[in-house]
Amino acid sequence: MYIKRYSVAAFVLMALVGWFVYTYLTHESMSIALYGIETPSLSIAVLVVIPLFVLYIASVIHMSFYTLLNSLKNRKSEKDYEKLFTSIADAYLGKTDRKHKFKTPTFELFGKLLDNSTVFPNANINLDGDDENSKKLNKVLKLIESVKNGEVVELKSFGLSRINPLFIQNQRNMYKKGALKTEEILNHSAKYTKDLCKEVYGDFVKTASVSDIEKFKEFLTKDSLIVLMSRVNADENTLEMSNESLISIMSSLDLDTNDYITVSKAVSHSMIPDQRIKLFETLSNDKEEVTNAYLYTLFDLEMLDPAYALLEISQPQEYKNFKAYQALRECGQNFSIELFI
Repeated sequence: MYIKRYSVAAFVLMALVGWFVYTYLTHESMSIALYGIETPSLSIAVLVVIPLFVLYIASVIHMSFYTLLNSLKNRKSEKDYEKLFTSIADAYLGKTDRKHKFKTPTFELFGKLLDNSTVFPNANINLDGDDENSKKLNKVLKLIESVKNGEVVELKSFGLSRINPLFIQNQRNMYKKGALKTEEILNHSAKYTKDLCKEVYGDFVKTASVSDIEKFKEFLTKDSLIVLMSRVNADENTLEMSNESLISIMSSLDLDTNDYITVSKAVSHSMIPDQRIKLFETLSNDKEEVTNAYLYTLFDLEMLDPAYALLEISQPQEYKNFKAYQALRECGQNFSIELFI
């Protein structure tokens, strides 16, 4: 019951009771002794109304107390409701350190679930409503969609960490849009993730000089190595590198047998045959897993005698594919060496 309405009803009731007693029962007055103290003489109608008034005051205090409690409870719910939207926004943004404190049991349950979940909006959602919570969440959803579409957005106000996927993608968008230069990323690599630096380096090696390639070789990947190797003695963006330099760069990667064969393919169209043979001969002397690539290189360049000699001294179970290729050639069958690797 609303206190104002209750008050109006209570005063009407007190007035009616007082009027009824004074009009139909008695016009007399009397005094009351309280602890030996004589009160002034009052109409009996007034004395009847006084207890009603005291009861009214007590009931108003009672209702006010519980109204205040309900108000505080509702305020907690409202605050938790707003915080829930913040929790959803942080989950969408991919924040890792999410520890939102809720004061009501229901919201605490939902908040705990959200703070320990990874949530992705799967569509371009637009919340209806003009309240601040809807506007805030719509802003986050629009921002995420913009980053996914390759746009550059302002993220400072969201407090994202440098390892946040959204933050990294935004940096990648900045790089692709030209807002971040290659040299800026590679020279200040501590500010960027290693994956981004490696991606940038992959583009960097397409035109960079030998000294710059070696300067940032910590970001070398297998893909960027292939790009680099294909430039050696090429007609465009050519690189002139000694085998020692190439071996030094390749040693920074953990390459397997297939990787070395891929490298040999990459240099097959541009590298001078003698340098190519010497490169893989040197590598195979140090690493047994390069022997397949060395044999492939010899057969690819039609250097049959050294290839046969190498197969001759190998174990029976080794290099069966190349031995099969040798046998076919000796029978006059000319197949591409590509079929045997």
